[in-house]
Amino acid sequence: MNTMYIDEACWKDYEQKGMKKKGDRMVPNCVPVTEAENYCPQCLIEYIERSQNESDYINLMEPGLNEAEYQGRKVKLGKPMRGDIKKFKVYVRNGEGNVVKVNFGHGGTSAKRAGQKTMRIRKSDPARRRSFRARHNCDNPGPRTKARYWSCRKW
Repeated sequence: MNTMYIDEACWKDYEQKGMKKKGDRMVPNCVPVTEAENYCPQCLIEYIERSQNESDYINLMEPGLNEAEYQGRKVKLGKPMRGDIKKFKVYVRNGEGNVVKVNFGHGGTSAKRAGQKTMRIRKSDPARRRSFRARHNCDNPGPRTKARYWSCRKW
């Protein structure tokens, strides 16, 4: 069997790391260039200062740093997900470096089990959205370890 070698340029923001076999031909192995390699030191400092959310910076520098252990389980940090106690939950590091779980939103499934009504989020209505953001002072949401920060981010 005759193997063909194809030498093509990689896409933008990709670089060639050797060759790989695809069927009966050898093609360039194009992998994404990590964003941290593209930044000059001053640009990286400006990016950090502009970033509204420090998990962007953490993911940029060390992709594995957005995971941590919480009560013996591996969890993703800074990623809101469906909750067990409230409607949503998110794991974050507090000021001391400990991982904490922040529950936010209306009662969700736990409220439904208790016989309470659950609330729908109607954030597509501009008047409701404006009212929610004013009521919760979303212009100054506070620390990431508080439910108000994450509720304001959802809205």
